[in-house]
Amino acid sequence: MKKQNLKNIFSKLLNYVRPHKRSFFLAIIFNLLAITLNMIIPIFSGKAIDTMIGINNVDFKILFDCLFTIAVLTIFSSLFDWLGSFYMNILTYKTAQSIRNGIYKKLNNVPIKYIDNTSHGDIMNTMIADVENVTDGFLEGFSTIIQGVFQLIVVMIMMLVLNWGLALVVIVVAPLSLVFAINITKKSRKLYKIRVEMQGELSGYSEEMITNMKIIKAFNSEQSTTDKFDEINKKLGKASEKSVFYAYIAMPAARLVNGILYGCIGVIGALLAIKGKIKIGRISSFLSYSDNYTRPFNDLTSIFADLNIAVASANRVFGLLDEGEEISDAELPNLTKCNGEVDIKNVAFSYDENFKLISNLNLNVKKGERVAIVGPTGCGKSTIINLLMRFYDVNSGSIKVSGKDIRKVSRHSFRNFYGMVLQESWLYNASIKDNVAYGKPNATMDEIIEACKLANADAFIQKLPDGYNTIITERADNISAGQKQLLCIARIMLLKPPMMILDEATSNIDTRTEMKIQQALNTIMEGRTCFIVAHRLSTIENADIILVMNKGKIIEQGKHKELLEKQGFYYQLFNSQFDVAKSN
Repeated sequence: MKKQNLKNIFSKLLNYVRPHKRSFFLAIIFNLLAITLNMIIPIFSGKAIDTMIGINNVDFKILFDCLFTIAVLTIFSSLFDWLGSFYMNILTYKTAQSIRNGIYKKLNNVPIKYIDNTSHGDIMNTMIADVENVTDGFLEGFSTIIQGVFQLIVVMIMMLVLNWGLALVVIVVAPLSLVFAINITKKSRKLYKIRVEMQGELSGYSEEMITNMKIIKAFNSEQSTTDKFDEINKKLGKASEKSVFYAYIAMPAARLVNGILYGCIGVIGALLAIKGKIKIGRISSFLSYSDNYTRPFNDLTSIFADLNIAVASANRVFGLLDEGEEISDAELPNLTKCNGEVDIKNVAFSYDENFKLISNLNLNVKKGERVAIVGPTGCGKSTIINLLMRFYDVNSGSIKVSGKDIRKVSRHSFRNFYGMVLQESWLYNASIKDNVAYGKPNATMDEIIEACKLANADAFIQKLPDGYNTIITERADNISAGQKQLLCIARIMLLKPPMMILDEATSNIDTRTEMKIQQALNTIMEGRTCFIVAHRLSTIENADIILVMNKGKIIEQGKHKELLEKQGFYYQLFNSQFDVAKSN
């Protein structure tokens, strides 16, 4: 991710704050009103003290008037302070919401390569924790700065009016605490950057381990994963400990300087009062203003830690938002008709430029043909699917659908003509009918049931307590792996697209169910162009053409019987599976 400087961070953050500027201005106005009223109170408290001249010598009328005024000022000051906090929280929440929406939109537009190469837990941490750090640190920090500056100006005027000599001492000495604090917190900035990065790493590792907890237990790896988690957690703990130590030492240091200053003002004021040069009430007011003058410096030192975290998090948040997106195809025409013909010419592709995967790939698929792609792991089978769907763009050559280069039509238009069932079934937390109708939200209940019957899923659905209204849990743990795949197959059967991609579509289904599924697939594949990736070669014996791949190249192609008669690579693959099945 590209590192962001403070100017860029503020500029980008402002774009998300601007739509909610009303909340921002209301928060500032109410906070400034609260400060103004609060700063008037010491004047009346000082007057109240001066009414109490001695024993049995109290001007109760002036005293009660002062106390009543102080009470009114306190009530309205508290009310305005609450309103200021309320609107600042609204601003913070809405800004965080806007940024998260921007991140989610970005994730839908970045190349698949970014999603494949980035820890999903780290992305989630950026979207949740880092966004929270940015909005809390910058918005609340900025609000604190504005209030602090305003309070300093008001208090400075009040102190100069009360006693300009003492005021100059406070005005000159108090800022030294801020200078001291800034020098300390500068040292913690790098440590906060490390801390935020470690939080992302811990989130990524946790998400990966929790998702695969069954595998961890199956391999008795609980201890090793715990040790790894403990190692990352300790690194995070050390980074947090060091960053917090440097950051939060600034606050007590600033308070020490201000405390000494407060004591000195009290002593000097007392000496002046003894000499009759100043009234006790005025000393009290001045001490109150002195405390109010130093308070913004204390507040500023306290937000430095939050600002350091915010800067580190902002680098991650806006770094993600600055990620390059897929090349826009908004101006490209839509693919309006599809006859199912696919033409691949001289295609070369590799995920890593230093490692060649597919080179000089040529294939012409006629309408309604069933193309099976087989070969050892890593030979490029799933890569062809990625290229057909344009999840990745070819390095050279071309892929045409119905005579149109897929790079010269909009992605969503030609993807509409494909139906996909992947090896990894995906269902989301919703009812079964909603999951089946994911690609066709306006489907009728009759259409959904028909699709499920074709996929042989209707029988097990009817046995569920709520039938088609059964809610799939977050990880779909309330149905079996085979049932998940049946629902995914039903999803594609509902769409009935002209072209289909089946990437190990029956890998999680038992042999008996697989036979039924094959019959259903044969029905729905009739007249449609189909690309079938399969490891179990028995499932593709009826394919119109079988492409045998090895090291990114098609080394053999033909029908099942033809390839067996050649006794080549396919013959060896088929017999190796047959031998394994026989031995089992």
